[in-house]
Amino acid sequence: MRAGPAPSGGEGTVEGVGEALGRSQGGFSTKLHLRAEGGGKPMAAVLTAGERHEQFALDALMDKGAVRRPGRGRPRLRPRRAAGDRGYSSPPARRRLKQRRVEPVIPTRKDQPRQPDFDKAAYRERNKVERLINRLKQYRRIATRYEKRAANYLAMVTLGMTMLWLT
Repeated sequence: MRAGPAPSGGEGTVEGVGEALGRSQGGFSTKLHLRAEGGGKPMAAVLTAGERHEQFALDALMDKGAVRRPGRGRPRLRPRRAAGDRGYSSPPARRRLKQRRVEPVIPTRKDQPRQPDFDKAAYRERNKVERLINRLKQYRRIATRYEKRAANYLAMVTLGMTMLWLT
């Protein structure tokens, strides 16, 4: 047996355990999962290894980021709807969202039965997250991941998200 960490940088799990590096079709990379508010501003970010499935980050994304309510009251942690791409489409992910009383706006994959109540108009709003990723990747350190450690890279992403809130 070989001693030491796995060649992919460890588990690459959510929340800083491992270095969130892994092999994917594009090579040795990291996946950045983002949660954005309705206006397209970033709220939360989670890192996973390149080969990890999106569902592993779903719970961590839903637990982070609060939306301030107008007037008095506690901030909302749970959105009414959550739009995601086909990578988040699976029965367990939909169940987890429904348990949190969040309506999933996620298209189904070809190997799954179609959702009759899928809201195409709400799904079109997902482009705000894609534009948010493009704005974040304007920062070279985020686009190329210069940092070796996942904690340092996540700090750069957080700094980039803060800069987007300030502009």
